[in-house]
Amino acid sequence: MPSLASNIDFLRRFPKLPGFGLYGRGRLPGARSPLTEVSDFGDNPGALRMFTYLPPDRPKRPALVVVLHGCGQDARGYDHGAGWSTLARRYGFALLMPQQQEINNANTCFNWFNPEDVSRDKGEAASIKRMIDKMVYDHHINRRRIYITGLSAGGAMTTAMLATYPELFSAGAVIAGLPFGIAGNVREALSGMMISPARPSRELGDLVRGASRHRGPWPRLSVWHGSADRTVHPGNADEIVKQWVDLHGLPEAPMAEAKVDGHPRQVWWNAEGETVVESYTIAGMAHGTPLGLADNDERYGTEGAFLIEAGISSSYHIAKFFGLTRRVRLSKAQAEANAKSVLSFAAGERAKPFPTVAPVTLQGPDVSTTLWPRTMPVRRAEPAAARRGFDVSSVITRVLTATGLRK
Repeated sequence: MPSLASNIDFLRRFPKLPGFGLYGRGRLPGARSPLTEVSDFGDNPGALRMFTYLPPDRPKRPALVVVLHGCGQDARGYDHGAGWSTLARRYGFALLMPQQQEINNANTCFNWFNPEDVSRDKGEAASIKRMIDKMVYDHHINRRRIYITGLSAGGAMTTAMLATYPELFSAGAVIAGLPFGIAGNVREALSGMMISPARPSRELGDLVRGASRHRGPWPRLSVWHGSADRTVHPGNADEIVKQWVDLHGLPEAPMAEAKVDGHPRQVWWNAEGETVVESYTIAGMAHGTPLGLADNDERYGTEGAFLIEAGISSSYHIAKFFGLTRRVRLSKAQAEANAKSVLSFAAGERAKPFPTVAPVTLQGPDVSTTLWPRTMPVRRAEPAAARRGFDVSSVITRVLTATGLRK
């Protein structure tokens, strides 16, 4: 039981505590973002706002990424800073960005520590679920390709959504967040943010198992945290990993370690060899979303409050972890060049290197194949069609359709 003196000290320091005293600092008034607001999405028990972006060049059944901003931020500002609508436009997936309101939290933090907002079919969690349902119904979202990510309080709300609706998401990503279920009020939330006490993996896993009747399979998870974060203790990343490797029945020790753009990455995979948990530690970074060049030397996002240049693009790597970076919107010239090279390969000729680095993705009801730009020598002993057992005419039709040269 806290003493009177400790309660007085807590109340005295509360307005100054990081994460709860950030009101207004992370906002970018007038930030350029293509997000549009949707006012009617059904029951809204959490009193949240709904913002979306649908790129014009997208598949008939696109994937959906749900992005949750941090404290002191809003949907458009975080989109501008983290670059999610730019990624959505390039790779052809739908974007949903719920937004907190000051009437719910003066610092516009998602209330991840309030049991009434993180229980299944209640409060803010239920509102986000209603938004997803509307996106699925209105825009024919592929139900097997729904993902969620968030920063700080949005990251903690991400673990809450993954715990309360695990059957809904294929994967998630948490940036500077906290494990699900470690706080039931503001005091416990602040304790977790500042101290991050270690808990047994089984105990952490049980917090998620108790949030719904779901018993697996569980969503995959990518965890990101700055090693110099003084707002949310970096130990929370370890606790999130422990929670999710327990759910996947994996050991706490990483199965592989490497560096990506100079930052340590740990990996856990399942019996099928699929990466189901990964963890990035951003060396020397404070509280925020890491920004940098992507693998394709493109930049997504803009520096700002809690949007930090770190030499690595978290948004891009998260989209890659979700499996969203295989489909690229091509210019007409690129499409024609790629189609010509693929057709030469299909005809059995010795293929020349692609004149562009962009891949061709063949998509349809019975095909989903990415052909990457590289030299592909073909033996001439027999016709390609006979050797590989496919219909060249059918391949040509699919290539032309996929590259936009045929309707």
